[in-house]
Amino acid sequence: MGGSFGFIHERIEIKILILFILRRLPEPITFDTLTELTMCDDGFGYFDYAQCVAELVRTEHLQVKDNKYCLTAKGMRNGEATESSLPFSVRTKAENGAYAYRSKLCRNAMIKTTHTANPDGGYAVTLALSDGVGDIISMTLYTANEKQALAMERGFRKKAEKIYNELTKMMLDPRA
Repeated sequence: MGGSFGFIHERIEIKILILFILRRLPEPITFDTLTELTMCDDGFGYFDYAQCVAELVRTEHLQVKDNKYCLTAKGMRNGEATESSLPFSVRTKAENGAYAYRSKLCRNAMIKTTHTANPDGGYAVTLALSDGVGDIISMTLYTANEKQALAMERGFRKKAEKIYNELTKMMLDPRA
């Protein structure tokens, strides 16, 4: 099978790991993301993993909708019943990966960026950051072209919290 290092070597163990990971995610994920989260043990390789995913789909443990993978009720039941057989270190790595992915999803859901072309030229870029209840900041900036609009959106997505904190600090600074 896969490499000689790591704890997982058998196909059934790979399948249990896949089910374990998907049970911890709030929404369907792409094959690439599932691959990234599952390849947390050096005991198996990509091709064994890919075959296990295909088999789980074929046996109706997983389903694919819009090129995203999620558990079926059967996969949920079987995953729950078998996950304790995974080695503790593998479970820990997989849970940490799933937690980091969930955190990323949560953060991305709180940041909204859009841009629209203005009839007289240029673009309006709307940037917003939410606290999960409502927007804590929302602003519209204007740019000369779409390239700048996209750059603003990318920059805001990367640094939304820092931008909010810096603006707040500047506005509250009594020396200003």
